[in-house]
Amino acid sequence: MEQIGAYSEVGRLRTVLVHRPGRALERLTPHNREEYLFDDLVWVERAQREHDDFVAALCDRGVEVLYLRDLLVEALEVSADARYHIVARAVSSYTVGPSLVQDLREYLVGLPAGRLADALIEGLLIGEIDGLDPAELARYSLGAVLTDADSFVLPPLPNTMFTRDSSAWLYGGVVLPPLFWHARRIEVVNTSTIYRYHPRFAEADFRFWYPPDGDAERFAVEDLGQGVSLEGGDIMPIGNKTVLVGMGERSTGRMVEHIARSLFAAGAAERIIACRMPQDRAYMHLDTVLTFVDRDAMTLYPRVIEATKVYSVRPGERPDAFDITEEPGLLEALADALDVDAMRVVPTGGDAFQAAREQWDDANNVVAIEPGVVVGYSKNTHTNAALRAAGIEVIEIEGSELGKGRGGCHCMTCPISRDPVE
Repeated sequence: MEQIGAYSEVGRLRTVLVHRPGRALERLTPHNREEYLFDDLVWVERAQREHDDFVAALCDRGVEVLYLRDLLVEALEVSADARYHIVARAVSSYTVGPSLVQDLREYLVGLPAGRLADALIEGLLIGEIDGLDPAELARYSLGAVLTDADSFVLPPLPNTMFTRDSSAWLYGGVVLPPLFWHARRIEVVNTSTIYRYHPRFAEADFRFWYPPDGDAERFAVEDLGQGVSLEGGDIMPIGNKTVLVGMGERSTGRMVEHIARSLFAAGAAERIIACRMPQDRAYMHLDTVLTFVDRDAMTLYPRVIEATKVYSVRPGERPDAFDITEEPGLLEALADALDVDAMRVVPTGGDAFQAAREQWDDANNVVAIEPGVVVGYSKNTHTNAALRAAGIEVIEIEGSELGKGRGGCHCMTCPISRDPVE
């Protein structure tokens, strides 16, 4: 059985999950881009070239790159259960209305695996449903009456390219989180289906930290209540049985408790370092202001980190309680957890104006291939220069189009297998 899991943020990266941008991005318009959480429209062909260069940089350093769409297609091909399960979760009375459920489920289940995967990722228009006459639908479906052929019956998922968020591997298991925005929650349906049904994962030795049964698909249709959300960009397994978690715009303390309880019960982690961050779109995830570049080094945006309250969460005397202490600061807590004298810090480069611009452009959102080697966007010239001055090798890729979705190289990678750091 294959051993998988992420045991650090900077150990040698063995296997990573990515998604090449495609037609879902082509369906963004000036009128719907904000609904799908994009600040601007993306030149898709250029974004694809940038992403291909990114993948090439990873492969050149020996990283195995898995594509999310390919894995989803393979899972749907080999498992009838996967096909029926994913369709049942994506198509419900809450997502399409009671009157369309039966017809739409039958249509999707009958599609070839590749076409079904595309419909789940790229979206599906009413006019694209072969064999279903919109005029006929309008005779019994109020939803069909109120829409036209260019209306989505399944929404596109353009944020799928940021694979970090819809699953997070921590040590010997994975978290399938309930994402904050409903525009993204169905992403977890696709990711969960891969981990539950694809032969590579069905035969692997790992655990679901949350939810324990791996049935995260229900998040797509259930309202878990206000304040119950978590995203992978806020979760970092930093080593020494410690997990660093950000609580800002999209991740909440209630969900951090669920993850902590599961990890502590299994002995996989002994400490959660929780950071209470400002709630701002510019700092939507912890990894937009801080990523590790070496065992004892990180790049960070001081303005946010200095305003962050930090708490250490450890197992309590009762199984349903914790021992929580406030830390003097994040750097002190990390140095203690990683057993180093002090953390080396490479702040966002340039003057105050340049630093604010480069943080917005994902300068602090680099991904480590191994200790001291990272991949980042070339446009962040001041921060990249500062990293190199600190002895960090920076592999640059173009990211002018990829970055329009508010994410960098860390956001675009979900490490499935990463070594610990000695």
